[in-house]
Amino acid sequence: MLRKIHFLLLCLMSISLCMATNAFADASHEHSPSFTSTQITPQITLLQGKGGNVAALTGEQGTLIIDDDYQDMSPALKTALKPLGGLEKLTYVINTHWHGDHTGGNKALGEHTTIIAHDNVRKRLLTRQEIKLFNMVSEPYPSVALPSVTYEKSMRLYFNDEEVELLHLAKGHTDGDSVVIFKKANVVHMGDHFFNGFFPFVDASSGGNVLTMAKNVTIMLDRIDENTTIIPGHGPLAKKADLAAFRDMLLGTAKEVQTMKNKGMNLETMQAEGLSDKWDSWTDGFLNTKTWISIIDASL
Repeated sequence: MLRKIHFLLLCLMSISLCMATNAFADASHEHSPSFTSTQITPQITLLQGKGGNVAALTGEQGTLIIDDDYQDMSPALKTALKPLGGLEKLTYVINTHWHGDHTGGNKALGEHTTIIAHDNVRKRLLTRQEIKLFNMVSEPYPSVALPSVTYEKSMRLYFNDEEVELLHLAKGHTDGDSVVIFKKANVVHMGDHFFNGFFPFVDASSGGNVLTMAKNVTIMLDRIDENTTIIPGHGPLAKKADLAAFRDMLLGTAKEVQTMKNKGMNLETMQAEGLSDKWDSWTDGFLNTKTWISIIDASL
């Protein structure tokens, strides 16, 4: 009898654990074991996995992708690339910045392609990096995973009948951010200069700054129009109005924190005070208000 009861309890625990695991997986896109695919234009595809958004440009000359997610997502990324020509057609990988949720795939893809990034991305991937907020350490990348083509301010690729412009926006999210513009298609990949709909991570330890990010976003707002399709570093596809709302949030929340600092408040007091209710919806991502205030404080 005791054995039967013990067996039933184990079964119930297994069922409960399975239900909890499935519920968590359903609730969090970040734990997806695969990529979802969204066709933006006949040549440009959005791939969304666990880390930063990946964009692919396909055509007769091969495939170009922007960012390549975490290292553990590489098998899933290779699967997602098969309908786009597979590794055999992969010609370029562009890294928008150095963080592992955008460059981890370099280690699996680097031997098949040319990796392109800003000068500072290569410099950071060559050395040990640390992000204390997430208790994350990034050891130096192997040579095969490093960008072999780098640039300082801007560069262009003419690929698959598309003009692809890489523009360095300095000291925004990090010190090595690239925005990638598909000129003919009127599509822009903002990298982590844009978290669509929620507070962004700004890496002050890597040269990032909230106020500079807002200035850089304004530069891009002046370059695009209402028909531009915007790929954020994280979050759903967007339009110009979404990017403008993001810029306004950066400036608005920074102003509130600056006002509190002017009153002599320290970080702990500012976090206890919080921000205006109108910013509550921006906590729907992975940063709460207290963390966002600390990031702004580091920038100010």
